[in-house]
Amino acid sequence: MQWAIAIAAFLASAVEFVEAFTIVLVVGITINWRSSLLGAFAAAATLAAIIATLGVALVKWVPINDFRLVVGIILILFGLKWLKKAILRYSGLKALHDEEAIFEETMAEIRARGETIVPRFQPFGVVLSYKAVLLEGLEVAFIVITFGSSTAVNGITSAAIGATVAGILVIAAGAIIKAPLTKVPENTLKFIVGIMLTSFGTFWAAEGFGFEWPLSDAFIPILVVLYLLASYGLVTWLKWNKQHRLAMANTSSASISTEQEKVHS
Repeated sequence: MQWAIAIAAFLASAVEFVEAFTIVLVVGITINWRSSLLGAFAAAATLAAIIATLGVALVKWVPINDFRLVVGIILILFGLKWLKKAILRYSGLKALHDEEAIFEETMAEIRARGETIVPRFQPFGVVLSYKAVLLEGLEVAFIVITFGSSTAVNGITSAAIGATVAGILVIAAGAIIKAPLTKVPENTLKFIVGIMLTSFGTFWAAEGFGFEWPLSDAFIPILVVLYLLASYGLVTWLKWNKQHRLAMANTSSASISTEQEKVHS
């Protein structure tokens, strides 16, 4: 086995697996696991069919930038939708509500009527998980084929072993951290997910347009920090604006009351 190729494929593939598993994880937690896993398994089947059909020609004929662009735009739109709601709630412009209490109340009502609780597939969740896994799976296939083709002896096999080990380790680690994530309050989780999806979407959409990020995939955490800072600044400004309006309204109300007292006196 070519250890240098296996290690290089392992490291490069691990990054792609982490990105794909992140999307699958957040779709499973915030929408439902049926939709998330269906999309992931469907993408894996599609990827297997593509690789079996095209093989090494995959690198030449599959337009990876088109996938990046489409998936990136979807993630941006989905992430910004949740981010907007979270910012409005944190700034006090949209009421915070206890999703767990609402969920339990709804479940109690359904049980009281004797109905069966059946989680349904959510098309958007399926598509989101599908596109993310397919995109990152294609990236991994590109890595394996590219690295493996660099040597004539056991190159593809070594690269495939490295990528497979990376996938197993990432999935195992994800299964361990899934439980703590499910205990995060819904509003906070959606804010975090909104930041993550928007960051991934920005990264992939820009790559789809042909932009080359400095530091490559390592720039994603920088995007996360930038969006966090922007969100914090926006929440702070909205809170200040709300307080300013309330203060102006109270001052105006006090002035009217004073004028009315003068008139009556």
